[in-house]
Amino acid sequence: MAKTNDRPSTTGEEDAPPTAPAFHFIGIGGAGMSVVAELLADRGLRVSGSDRADSAVLDHLRGLGITVHVGHDPANVPADAVVVVSSAIRDSNVELAAARARGQRVIHRSQALALAAAGMRFVAVAGAHGKTTTSAMLAVALHRVGLDPSAAIGGIIPELGTGAHLGAGDILVAEADESDGSFLNYAPSVELVTNVEPDHLDHYRTREAFEQVFVDFTERLVEGGLLVCCAEDEGASRLAATARAHGTRVLTYGRPEHCRTTPDVRIEDVAERPDGSTAVLVGVGARVDLSVSVPGWQNVVNAAGAWTVGAELGVDPEQMAQALRTFHGTERRFQLRGEVGGRRVFDDYAHHPTEVAAAIAEARVVAGDGPVTVVFQPHLYSRTKVFAERFARALSAADTVVVTDIYAAREDPVEGVDSGLITSRLPGSHLVHDMHEASRLGARLTGPGGVLVTMGAGSITTTGKDALDEWRREEAGE
Repeated sequence: MAKTNDRPSTTGEEDAPPTAPAFHFIGIGGAGMSVVAELLADRGLRVSGSDRADSAVLDHLRGLGITVHVGHDPANVPADAVVVVSSAIRDSNVELAAARARGQRVIHRSQALALAAAGMRFVAVAGAHGKTTTSAMLAVALHRVGLDPSAAIGGIIPELGTGAHLGAGDILVAEADESDGSFLNYAPSVELVTNVEPDHLDHYRTREAFEQVFVDFTERLVEGGLLVCCAEDEGASRLAATARAHGTRVLTYGRPEHCRTTPDVRIEDVAERPDGSTAVLVGVGARVDLSVSVPGWQNVVNAAGAWTVGAELGVDPEQMAQALRTFHGTERRFQLRGEVGGRRVFDDYAHHPTEVAAAIAEARVVAGDGPVTVVFQPHLYSRTKVFAERFARALSAADTVVVTDIYAAREDPVEGVDSGLITSRLPGSHLVHDMHEASRLGARLTGPGGVLVTMGAGSITTTGKDALDEWRREEAGE
């Protein structure tokens, strides 16, 4: 697959104020692209974009006054615009080709975000998983305590009504995308790394290369900046040790019993319940009670990372803990989609084995004594090939598993790689090629009081309705 060669720049050009007359986003409906487009529009700049299919995201952008086109056409691109692309945009895209032929400036999405962040204290949240929830927790809590941060987060935050927000304060909280190294375009004041668990090996090839890009990321911190790492993850712990050895300020956090070394911020006395969890945080000169309104121990850990950053930004530790309680989740992160007769459907973005295991653990807490069904859509051929065995192990924690076809996203099919690589390793699982029928089958196999989770980073998110409709038909005796 050919991708654009417009790689992230670290020349410093991206630090200039966003003075271009217009920006045009190719693939504007993508989570990362739409957020940056919204931020630039909020700054009063003229923004347009295109995507191959219509969506709720495009409707949202239209409502903000952003010109959006469905389908790609050279005529969509204003001649005076800086063109913004992600690494998923191919060189053959007709809009990109036309812009290059006209000599227009083409920049990566990360450069556009750096433009939008000019003059702000940049808090970059990175990691193979957990960064959307953690960055959203941080943005919500900082908003609650009155700092009114800007945000660039790849998920809708109910408290803000968007994943993009241009606040009145001097702080920007953003997800930092490690998938292609584009986070090296940033110069953060604070970096929060949730984990350094290898992913995107189609790009990096080896664990060593994946871990090295995070080392490079820490070197992008501004002078005197802070690195915050989760000590429960081996890769993040190694990153913290390396950064400390190079003179970087570092704080770690985690549950001591799950860490190889004692973290600077200790998470103690964790108690899980279906509607949230509680813990005690000890560190940065404080001891506070923490209560989060989203279930699962992993959200306690995420909140501890956000709390640590809040303390660095000058928020009173007790106030920060109270503010974190007001966070109620983000779209597609164990999001309730409906309930029929005591059975519930949740939707979750999990697409890495560790995320899958965490989402199923969360479902177990919520389901109580009820059964847990997962309808899983693998994301990317490359990821399925590398992690098939680990996906099977993670999914085995559910009572019932239905796997549907791979969501290709930016990739072309790979011979010999399909969802059967997972189901062949998971006795009792079901392989159903059509995702809607997969969801209906999952619903039929879910017993009383059960929880069904549609899971994956692709189009599987649309199938929760199929499960709910199936249960309604059962209730009606059809």
